[in-house]
Amino acid sequence: MSRVGPVGRLGRYTASHFKVVLAGWLAVAVVLGVFAPRVETALSGAGWEASGSQSVQARQLINKVFHGLSSYGLMTVLYSPTKTVSDPTFQAVVARVERKLRADAAVTVVVAPTAGVSVSRDGHTAIVQAGAARDSNAMVVAADRLKGPLAALSTGGVQVSLTGAAGMWSDFNAANRSAMLKSEVISWPVTLTIMLIAFGSLVAAGLPLMLTMIGLLATAGALYLGTQVLPISIWAMNFALMFALALGIDYALFVVHRFRGAFFGSQLSAEQAVAVTMDTAGKAVLFSGVTVLISLSAVMLVPSPAFRSMSLGIMLAVIFVLAATLTLLPAVLAKLGPRVDKLALPWAHSGEHRSARFAAWGERLWKHPIAYGAIALAILVGLATPVTQLKTSMPSIKVVPASDSSRIGYEQVAAAFGPGADGPLQIVALAGDVTQVAQIARRDPGIAARCQPRRAAATRW
Repeated sequence: MSRVGPVGRLGRYTASHFKVVLAGWLAVAVVLGVFAPRVETALSGAGWEASGSQSVQARQLINKVFHGLSSYGLMTVLYSPTKTVSDPTFQAVVARVERKLRADAAVTVVVAPTAGVSVSRDGHTAIVQAGAARDSNAMVVAADRLKGPLAALSTGGVQVSLTGAAGMWSDFNAANRSAMLKSEVISWPVTLTIMLIAFGSLVAAGLPLMLTMIGLLATAGALYLGTQVLPISIWAMNFALMFALALGIDYALFVVHRFRGAFFGSQLSAEQAVAVTMDTAGKAVLFSGVTVLISLSAVMLVPSPAFRSMSLGIMLAVIFVLAATLTLLPAVLAKLGPRVDKLALPWAHSGEHRSARFAAWGERLWKHPIAYGAIALAILVGLATPVTQLKTSMPSIKVVPASDSSRIGYEQVAAAFGPGADGPLQIVALAGDVTQVAQIARRDPGIAARCQPRRAAATRW
């Protein structure tokens, strides 16, 4: 016992100072837990961009000299299958939409529908544009705020839908939150059942749940505080949830099983068994967590807010779950002692948890490593083969439910204005280069049509 390493000594300290450890984690839970419920509304919805890229520079320039009419300006689509823009009812809805947009602080200018530009040839579809007065993340928040009131202006057979990049991300974030809640409702009972089978007792199965919940609570609070300093994508919380659950189960499984072996398989006290456990399984958990953190630090170098946010969410979850595993879990195990096997399953035996079948299987693998290794390799290659056909892409309007306003408006624009109308390229050029730029764009097979260039007032663009 005197020769246990630093991790073992840490385990022994936490085992003998349960109240101190518990008070410390309660303080963490209370302080960060206060902010945790606010994280979903604080996380930003945009971020799929390459920081400092030409597209970002072009958008910033458009916002500056073209009254915010960039890709993150708001696009409101008005459609009626029976009425045209010349109908008084249609015009009344257009006027109400324009007033609603002008009244919002996130809008710089409102551009009314213009024949040949933002009114379809049949006159049944019109687009009202609104310039962005905020950055991309704030425009997504503005879309959250406006899409409901704008849709409520639909009347007399005229449908109003907010679409565009800001509208799409607003709808995606809402769908994402709903999907997360649904996944938790479905997955938690299944996860708890699996943990109960794996750990053999209800008390032991509750330990990974403890790690997961404390990790999620602390991560959510920390992410909220982070949003007060820099924009963090909603993807951070998605990945934090996945990793907190996965690591909470894995780390608890390692430590609890090793504790059972040390405590029930010898004459050690609970505190001594914790020290031995943390000197072995705890050390493995520490190296595992540090390896994950080092690997994820490389992702922070990717010049994209969305990817950095994912990495940040995972790293925070790893840090808190790892810290709880190294301090709170051993303290609780020492406090429980033999009660760790309370409320056990009928077929689960108390005492040292060993499996003669798995031991025999391990010996068989050890005696024939080449044969079993070749079989395992063949299976892994077969399972990995589909990766060669994997096709990846950036999120598009297809990730948004078909019933959401941004998807509806997108499809209405595509149907009314033709191919490419709902995914226009905005090119910023010096006034003297407009003709040459237009010729280059016209020769590209991916360009379906070219709009008339718009000149910025009192500038060289």
